[in-house]
Amino acid sequence: MLTEKFYEVLKHEGVVSITSWGEGEPHVTNTWNSYLVIQKEDTILIPAAGMHSTENDVKQNDRVKVTLGSKEVLGFNNYQGTGFLIEGIASFEESGEEYTLMKEKFPFLSRVLKIKVTSLKQLL
Repeated sequence: MLTEKFYEVLKHEGVVSITSWGEGEPHVTNTWNSYLVIQKEDTILIPAAGMHSTENDVKQNDRVKVTLGSKEVLGFNNYQGTGFLIEGIASFEESGEEYTLMKEKFPFLSRVLKIKVTSLKQLL
């Protein structure tokens, strides 16, 4: 499901935007491309130190939208830069194998945001 172009973007630093929504207004938080760890070709793990509003939203509605990109990777029609919209099902993990793996890489985390990708679309 995740494309070669997507993996190429992850090799370059950039901002990742995570949008969640429960009963109220949508909530947006950010992280970095370099913090994303891909598992099983369709699962993204992200270290969470804060993200409490996102976690509260996910308890009510586990769907999230994530955008990321890099101007260092050529997009469609040789456009300087490309980005992706990811839709997925989110959960927060506080223990287990994936938590341990992520805690070793990112000692600052308190939980892991786990996103099962349901859709990936290149935008540029």
